[in-house]
Amino acid sequence: MLKLTSENFEKEVLHSDKPVLVDFFATWCGPCKAMHPVLDELDVEPDFTVGKVDVDESPELAQKYRVLSVPFFIVFKNGEPAGKTIGVQKKEDLLALLRA
Repeated sequence: MLKLTSENFEKEVLHSDKPVLVDFFATWCGPCKAMHPVLDELDVEPDFTVGKVDVDESPELAQKYRVLSVPFFIVFKNGEPAGKTIGVQKKEDLLALLRA
């Protein structure tokens, strides 16, 4: 799983040749921790990439993408946000967001 920061976000997400699921999270967030197993399962899929942004380490990214609560997920396709959802999600729901 990619650790995303302001320094690598453009290269790894906006210039990716495949969809990227970005998890905006915080280390102190219980629901964020609950998402770890689901994201680990998704991370092995070859058709897309999974990355994580710690909102406390990269507040400028959280602000840019209007992350007001965590966990917050955005799917990027061709460098643009293509879908988003907030809160604990099932694997199937995140897959549907990625494939929409």
